[in-house]
Amino acid sequence: ENSYYIGAYEVTQEQWQKIMGANPSVFRNDSSSKHPVDNISWKNAQAFIKKLNAIDKTNTYRLPTEFEWEYAARAGATDDIPWKEIQASAVLGGNTSSEIGTRTPNAWGLYDMLGNVWEWVQDFYNEKIFADPIPPAKGKQHVLKGSSFTGDVKNATYMTHAAGPGNGFDIGLRLVLEKH
Repeated sequence: ENSYYIGAYEVTQEQWQKIMGANPSVFRNDSSSKHPVDNISWKNAQAFIKKLNAIDKTNTYRLPTEFEWEYAARAGATDDIPWKEIQASAVLGGNTSSEIGTRTPNAWGLYDMLGNVWEWVQDFYNEKIFADPIPPAKGKQHVLKGSSFTGDVKNATYMTHAAGPGNGFDIGLRLVLEKH
């Protein structure tokens, strides 16, 4: 079994700018440095991770797998989330992303697991995930988790599993640090 740490927050515009030298985000203003980076393709996410790993040679970063993401988002729970909890913790139904960490975290202290921006995971999209939970070894699209600020409560579940387009104004990422 592999141990991992998952980021308490989504990668911010400021963090992306420091590593990549540019900010691709659609939602930018004076206070957006603490907003999650957005407008990120899966390949952009991989390029960021490759650069980050080249800079920080003592750690190994990557995207979470779909199941790692969901386990962390649920904080180990197996039941559905009460709607009140979703409303307290999720950035939903808005026109823009929000500063990270401004809502209630989950039981493990992870912020914005629902809403704010969709988050890339490592896995290829599996349209039959409930019948065959083993992620496909290849495919054309990768999985997005967590919904975004444009979503609503009915789509904000930890099980929501979407196929990712190239990139989108409401797509970002959260990193995993592998435990050695």
